[in-house]
Amino acid sequence: MKEKSVYIPVLEFLQHQLQGTLDDTMTTHMNYPTAISGLLGFSIVDIGEAKATLMLDADSARHGNQQGTVHGGLLCELADAAIGTAHSTLMQKNESFTTIDLNATFLRPVWRSRLLATAHAEHRGKTISHYRCEISREDGKAVAIITSTVLTLTGEKARGR
Repeated sequence: MKEKSVYIPVLEFLQHQLQGTLDDTMTTHMNYPTAISGLLGFSIVDIGEAKATLMLDADSARHGNQQGTVHGGLLCELADAAIGTAHSTLMQKNESFTTIDLNATFLRPVWRSRLLATAHAEHRGKTISHYRCEISREDGKAVAIITSTVLTLTGEKARGR
């Protein structure tokens, strides 16, 4: 007989997942791990309220552009995933969200490196929140700064998103 599922908030769910203490009975209203993270190889390495750090082993042989460096679009997706993970920690059961603006500043190229994307809320509003994400290489040098505006949806507007 299968045990009954127990709903837990997103932050608690992700903390259990990161610590390896998540069991089959624990559930939340968002999908983790996300499909895009699995496809691209992102993993959560740190989580807190309105903050998250994701990791990617980037390699231009797999993630490259025509210049032979890691594609900037991949860096944007990594940042968007980190920002989305950070914001999801604030979501209640009847809430969801969507990115409404993303601005990228690229600082230096990447050929092959373990990347860390660290996102945090700079302003947390009831409906509009602003985030900043810094992506750095394993040598600690920043490769991109991404800012984003996130819209929180509630009730009927959140359904199915």
